[in-house]
Amino acid sequence: MSDYGHDLVFGSFVTPSGGNPDRTVGVAVLAEQVGLDLVTFQDHPYQPAFLDTWTLLSFVAARTSHVHVAANVTNLPLRPPAVLARSVASLDLLSGGRVSLGLGAGAFWEAIEAMGGRRLTPGQGVRALEEAIEVIRQLWDAEARGGVRVDGEFYRVWGAKRGPAPAHAVPIWLGAYKPRMLQLTGRRADGWLPSLGYLQPGDLAKGNAIIDDAAQQAGRAPQDVRRLLNVAGTFSAAGRGALNGPAEQWVQELAELALGEGISAFILASDDPDDLRRFAGEVAPAVRELVAAERARGAEPERAPEPEREPAAEPEPAATPLVRPSRATVTGGAFAVVPTPDDGVRRSDQQVWDESTRPTGPVPDPNRIYTPHEQATGAHLVQIHDGLRAELAQIHDLIEQVAAGEIDAGAARSHINTMTMRQNRWTLGVYCESYCRIVTTHHTIEDQSFFPRLRARDPRLGPVVDRLEQEHHVIHDVLEGVDRALVAYVGSPGGLAELRAAVDLLTDALLSHLSYEERELVEPLARLGIA
Repeated sequence: MSDYGHDLVFGSFVTPSGGNPDRTVGVAVLAEQVGLDLVTFQDHPYQPAFLDTWTLLSFVAARTSHVHVAANVTNLPLRPPAVLARSVASLDLLSGGRVSLGLGAGAFWEAIEAMGGRRLTPGQGVRALEEAIEVIRQLWDAEARGGVRVDGEFYRVWGAKRGPAPAHAVPIWLGAYKPRMLQLTGRRADGWLPSLGYLQPGDLAKGNAIIDDAAQQAGRAPQDVRRLLNVAGTFSAAGRGALNGPAEQWVQELAELALGEGISAFILASDDPDDLRRFAGEVAPAVRELVAAERARGAEPERAPEPEREPAAEPEPAATPLVRPSRATVTGGAFAVVPTPDDGVRRSDQQVWDESTRPTGPVPDPNRIYTPHEQATGAHLVQIHDGLRAELAQIHDLIEQVAAGEIDAGAARSHINTMTMRQNRWTLGVYCESYCRIVTTHHTIEDQSFFPRLRARDPRLGPVVDRLEQEHHVIHDVLEGVDRALVAYVGSPGGLAELRAAVDLLTDALLSHLSYEERELVEPLARLGIA
């Protein structure tokens, strides 16, 4: 069991497809917008269907503001290390310190040879990679005296001027699987970056042991090497295998990899916007919370057992650390989950229903005592709604960014700005479409499972549940209006005002509905024991 204590990082592994450049860049930009830490692209310069990875990384870095970028991993045989070092340092300076360097010894040697590269044996590839790391690190060391001097078997750099220095200490991650590459990772690299699909059971533990031993022999600590992992899988309603199931299954499996195998960076190989949203919004926060809780538990000093006492309340289940109560204080006693109030602010002149006709449920018993476990479900409902509210605010922010960008780009009349406009529209479009699907799915789950159980457990809630279901139908119609406005906007630059109006109406309806639902249901969820 290994946990090297690194902070957790979540990223995306995007295909650098040249067939639809706007979409490729849009997926990368979306990764930043949904909150991922890292965007990576594979590097196969001999693949004509792909965009050049370093050109793409530069473009994406310019289109984003805080997400880090990296090749996953750089094809060293076709990227001379001295030139690569300057490319990395330049992009790191231009992006404000947001570049990492993934390196590989090479593969697909026929294609490399066809592009003018030199075919190497596995052993030669390892030695060439170690020489390249030395060249790169010397070039980045701009404060050292004299020129770069590496008289190697594969790379000879003799007197090249140093610099520029990167904006930050750029980490070097190696894509490694075999013992010699793993030993090199322990001696010289800052990170190990394999793909889970290429590993057999036990390979992570074996690789860690080799890296740790090599690091210690080189006078380093095992913690000096971050362990990263490319992962792929499927989000589905029921578990069908490893990383093939609901988000909760992903959380448990990735947390086990973090705590048991020392993995601290998970990079999702997917071009699906919905996958990125779920990975960033549902999986990453819960994994961070679970790992932090386990680390804190492991750090607590052992205490002498206390005498047994009569339990005052039902113990909290093990899964509770994954629940992040938003405004709720989930403690035993009086009901403490605070529904989100409706602030009464409306963006649209339209009204889709009469709020004064909403029924109310039974008055809660003021003397009822609620356990933390009972209150956790209501807190989780508020948490889910908070996520929907935050995403809705992000859509409004995107609309304003796109509106400002189209004004600037329209005035510039350049091809690059025309591309920027198309990417902005695509990014906004995919964000809106994905959000509408999430809202629809949430309402479908409530209509088919959640609400019938509430009605069966307490018939007095029938009028409230009926009204909530009616509002779901109204919101569905509003979502279809957003979809129509979105189609019109993507097809015609003049449709932004209509899209903004449709999203304003959705905002009014959805925020009002979510507040009403929390007001009426968070207490019954605890009282009726519905999870």
